[in-house]
Amino acid sequence: MKTLNFIISLFLVSNLFAQTQKEVYIIGTMHTVPKIVKNSYKPLLKKAKSYNPEAIYVETVSPEDTLSMQNDSPKFIHLSDSIGLVFEVEETKFNRLMNKDLQAMETEDFEYLERCFLIKKDYANYSYYGYLKRHGLEGSPEPTRDENGDLTAKLAIAQNMKYIYAMDDQKERSKYHEAWSTCATEGRENGNQEASSKLVKKLMTKGIVSGLSGYLGKQTNSAKSIKQMHRLNSFEYVTVATEACLDGNRYWDNRNYSMVKNIAEQVQSMSHQKNIVIVGAGHVYGMKEAFEKHYPDIKVILMSDKKQMQAKTNTQVLAQN
Repeated sequence: MKTLNFIISLFLVSNLFAQTQKEVYIIGTMHTVPKIVKNSYKPLLKKAKSYNPEAIYVETVSPEDTLSMQNDSPKFIHLSDSIGLVFEVEETKFNRLMNKDLQAMETEDFEYLERCFLIKKDYANYSYYGYLKRHGLEGSPEPTRDENGDLTAKLAIAQNMKYIYAMDDQKERSKYHEAWSTCATEGRENGNQEASSKLVKKLMTKGIVSGLSGYLGKQTNSAKSIKQMHRLNSFEYVTVATEACLDGNRYWDNRNYSMVKNIAEQVQSMSHQKNIVIVGAGHVYGMKEAFEKHYPDIKVILMSDKKQMQAKTNTQVLAQN
């Protein structure tokens, strides 16, 4: 009897931990897709809705990260500063609208908040409320062919969300691109370009086949694809590790870690248990590694984790019964 009681207690404790553990569900995106595969984000949106997230994190820079903003979005900063000369945010009105239920909001509310987030240099929410202003709560009838409209905005509307969280880091943007360019130039002589071309060809072939069959999003998030994209973006494919290639690898790892840090700090400071991360698919593998190494207390789920997702679904069904 004592043994049975111990087992039951252990099960209850582990179940309680599972219910309270913070988690992130990472979905890799294709950024923008061509018209021929314009519906590619529909399967990803379905997956995202089934996860039922409480918060959305996207690959844009936080306005507090001024260096990343300058490196990544100089035109957006200029637009923000220009509009700021003729428009002033009324904080009382802004706070009132942010406390208003999304379903009760009207076009003029979306337009006002879009302008407010522009002044605040918050691109994630400027984009979201711009989408709402143009398409309303029904969303665009035609695919926008990018993650912001076809995945992020539609998911946020479905979840009745008023705010989207930024998490990108672009402090070493120019250094990474310089390393990429140098490594590619050197690769023409040392064989690295041939290795890169083979990897790109594999990814493109898979993308064309899966795209035409309607499974581009699923293929992009397969375990094999996210690993291959990581190898390409992190220069792990090289046969000759030159200084530029090694630098590029370091900058890529730095960015993945910084994004994970930005997410983790926000996740840990808020009550949301279920968080979804929408990011370019080339980052997924590196971010998963960074979470597991630096934030093991946060559970990471990928689209390719079928057993884990099935177990979660079974748990939800049992809880409902």
